[in-house]
Amino acid sequence: MTHETTLIAMLAAAFGLALVFGYAAVRLKLPPLVGYLLAGIVVGPFTPGYVADVPLAAQLAEIGVILLMFGVGLHFSLSDLLAVRRIAIPGALGRIAAVTILADVVMHLRGWSWSAGAILGLSLAVASTVVLLRALEQRQELDAPDGRIAVGWLIVEDLVTVFILVLLPAFAVGSTSATDASAAGRNPLLGVGIAVLKALVFLALMLIAGRRIIPRLLESVVRTKTRELFTLAVIALALCIAVGASLLFGVSFALGAFFAGIVIGESDQSHRATASSLPLQDMFAVLFFVAVGMLFDPRILLRRPVDVLIVVSIIVVGKSLVAFAIIRALGYSLRTALTVSAGLSQIGELSFLVAGLGTSLGILPAEGRDLILAGALVSITLNAAMFAGVDRILRWKVNGRR
Repeated sequence: MTHETTLIAMLAAAFGLALVFGYAAVRLKLPPLVGYLLAGIVVGPFTPGYVADVPLAAQLAEIGVILLMFGVGLHFSLSDLLAVRRIAIPGALGRIAAVTILADVVMHLRGWSWSAGAILGLSLAVASTVVLLRALEQRQELDAPDGRIAVGWLIVEDLVTVFILVLLPAFAVGSTSATDASAAGRNPLLGVGIAVLKALVFLALMLIAGRRIIPRLLESVVRTKTRELFTLAVIALALCIAVGASLLFGVSFALGAFFAGIVIGESDQSHRATASSLPLQDMFAVLFFVAVGMLFDPRILLRRPVDVLIVVSIIVVGKSLVAFAIIRALGYSLRTALTVSAGLSQIGELSFLVAGLGTSLGILPAEGRDLILAGALVSITLNAAMFAGVDRILRWKVNGRR
């Protein structure tokens, strides 16, 4: 295979296998995300046969990250969050804290450092937007009260994840400029302060200047009545803002794309922007999950079976019990507690972002990333069974009252 066709061959293998495994996953009543991850494992360096170009896949996955977070920003709704704030905010924050502490303590007992355990815990604490929304849609509960609570809870988790992605590099030496890294090395709080200040400056520019300029730009493009030009404008804004935020303010691509999505989502062209960018978001999201699967070493299942079991137990059992206890303590019904805790008992794309950043900064070991990927595969696969268990419990309770 010549160098000139490397990209074409990788895209053909990635999309082709993602289609096959994604279709098989859907036929087995599993989220297609499971199939995409399996496709990545098949073309990854840890399995025999064709091996895709990992560095090239990583760059394409970075575009996937930008478009994923752009999509999260487009769908962000402050009104939806405020409607369920009394349960979503304390519930999400409480569960993130509890799961992070639980994972940190357990993995420290297994010989990990406190910082590595904390990153693992933060990765396990957040759920997958894709998996939750698809599950609620299939159950026709997306617009139901329990569905709105779960979505609001997820919005808070997304915001916390964005905050983590901003602050995490400040704790790693060499993750900023030489001056900032030196200051951070002498005083970690100063490093965090610098990172927060840069993020706040970027946020202020987006909310003040961006909210005036970007909608006007989109309106100008709309007046051309050229559909592909509007799609190009939306994607160009997402990519340029993400890259510019990283180069000028030192924040992550994900954060820049997230706020670009928020600004466009508040404009009059939000629905059109969502419809225009969705196909490209979907395609690069597939590449993102395939690239994540390529990093997974299946041998972790044989080398560290106990750690895999611990991670899966924290995701499926620990997270569910914590969410259930919080929701019941806040006075909500058994149905709400069971539905929300089942929907959030998995991990996905945001977990991969935190894990990837932690690994690149040298905080999380490579085996931690493999454990997170194993946990994602198992928890997503079991998510349908979790909802089936909820239905059985609710039916049993109804029948028991008769």
